[in-house]
Parts: sequence; C-alpha cells; structure tokens
Amino acid sequence: MPTALIADDEPLLAASLAERLQALWPELQIVAVVKNGLEAVAEINRKQPDFVFLDIRMPGLNGLQVASTLHHARVVFVTAFDEYAISAFENAALDYLLKPVGDERLAQCVARLQRENKPSVDFGALISRLQKEPPGLAWLTVGLGDVTRLVAVDEVLFFQSADKYTEVVTTHERHLIRTSLKELLPQLNPKSFAQVHRAYIVNLHVVMRIERDLLGRQKIELKNSSHSLPLSRSFAAQFRQM
Repeated sequence: MPTALIADDEPLLAASLAERLQALWPELQIVAVVKNGLEAVAEINRKQPDFVFLDIRMPGLNGLQVASTLHHARVVFVTAFDEYAISAFENAALDYLLKPVGDERLAQCVARLQRENKPSVDFGALISRLQKEPPGLAWLTVGLGDVTRLVAVDEVLFFQSADKYTEVVTTHERHLIRTSLKELLPQLNPKSFAQVHRAYIVNLHVVMRIERDLLGRQKIELKNSSHSLPLSRSFAAQFRQM
C-alpha cells in the first residue's frame, strides 16, 4: 500500500489536502501530517513514506531543506509561491503544485504518482521467464538487389508461401527468403506467430479481427494494414476467443 506524509504550517490546508488525496486515491495511506520542517524530517525517518507533500515556507526547515535530506521518498511541493519551481525540480520533485490547488490539477498529480508507484522490475523473475519461454527467431537475413540486410521478425506482418520460397511481408516491404513455411514455423515464437492457412503464418500481435462471410469462410483482418488473410477451419480453433 502506498504511503504519504504531508508537511504544511497551515493545518486547515493540510487537512484539506489529506482529505482530497484520499478521495482521489483511496489506496494511499496518509501516515503523518506535520506543521514544520523539523517534524517532517523526524516523521519521514520514522515512517519512511513513499511520497512527501511539502510546503516550502515552513518554520524550522523549509521544504527545500527537508527535500535535500531525503533518500527514497518522492517529493511533491505544495506552495503559494512560484519562484521556487526551479529549485524544487533541482531537488528531483515529482510535481510542483501552486496553492490554491484545483481539483483537476491535483488529479493530474495523483495520476503521476500512481505511475511512479508501479512495482520495480524483478529482473530475476524476468530472466527466469525468458529462460522458460522459447526465444524464437529474432532476425531474418534478406536480399535486396546486391544488398543483404536484416529484418526484425517482430516487424513481419505475415509470411506467405511462394513456391520454393517464402514471402516476408512487413508494413512497407516484401522480401523472399529460401525457407519454406514448414521449416520456418518451428523457429518462430509460438506466442507471437501462428499458422492460419497452409500458405500463411501471421504475427498474432497485428491481428485485429476475424470475419466470416455468408458461406462460412473466415478471414483475418490486420491492424493498420489493407491485407486480409484466409483462415482455414483446421487452424481456426486458436482464434475462438477473438
């Protein structure tokens, strides 16, 4: 659960801010509301909040001085004075709110804090997941005239069988490779590519919808593309949830 501390020497404004934050972000726990900079530092060290809302002009230590002591908490300055904005962002402030803070402006701030509060990436879990998932083919070597270059597999919309070759179709280009669909399919990540017809393999990430005509024939419409691909009944099961 995310936590926050509010420091403001005007008790009514501090209480109002706490109430409005709770309304906008019910999961946010206000762990302390203090009225000066010295109390703020003490409570921040004791409660270790995720976010700190600091007035700038406070008795004892001002908000900028409090912010300079922080190591982990993220700061939002709430002040009636706009001349401190540059100093505030030099102190890595997430936001700078001018009093009186309107509801829309406060909502924008809360949305920013919620993005910041996303859990950090667990790199160990990611590596473990990558090791479990088939990596799949990442690049294709294609010829264009006398030039040979690489095409990222993720950029491919679909592969189409063309006699002894396979046509590689991207948003803006077409290429031929000397690999049959049968040989190509096992090399592709099954979470990204699927065969949908004896002559087609499609990138699942670009599938927009499946359409059926009056005779029951199905076709696949692609996102941001004029291409449509036939969908054979023998391959249709994987799209029943679409």
